[in-house]
Amino acid sequence: MRTGIFELSAYPDHPVLAVGAIVFESGRVLMVRRGRPPAENLWAIPGGKVRLGESLQQSVEREVLEETGLIVRAGMPVYTFDLIERDSDGIIRFHYVIVDLCAELAGGVLRAGDDAREARWIAAEELPSLNVSRTTIDMLRDCFKFGI
Repeated sequence: MRTGIFELSAYPDHPVLAVGAIVFESGRVLMVRRGRPPAENLWAIPGGKVRLGESLQQSVEREVLEETGLIVRAGMPVYTFDLIERDSDGIIRFHYVIVDLCAELAGGVLRAGDDAREARWIAAEELPSLNVSRTTIDMLRDCFKFGI
């Protein structure tokens, strides 16, 4: 389904490429509480859709700035996964292929923006008390020994 020049993400006819930024500062990880589907109200790594002509690094740097007000310098991909959500009839409502990249903080002032309800630095001991996907928890533990 398309409106104007923008393709809607709900009920796609193909998977949509997206990125996430894994940013650590003072032993905490940058996370946002999502304000829109999919995964509304879930705490997640900040990120979003890759735009035509953007590199993965450019996309993640733009998305982090839009969602958190922070400037980051993106590195290489470290984790890739699918986010597939079906509606009550079993029809695919969302299908994202998400590539997470490491990124370093370069500046800015932390604030929630764009489709993020909240943005903050999360300590490992806070993860169990927050609404975080199993995929995110596993990635942080397995790739970064964060939350063990």
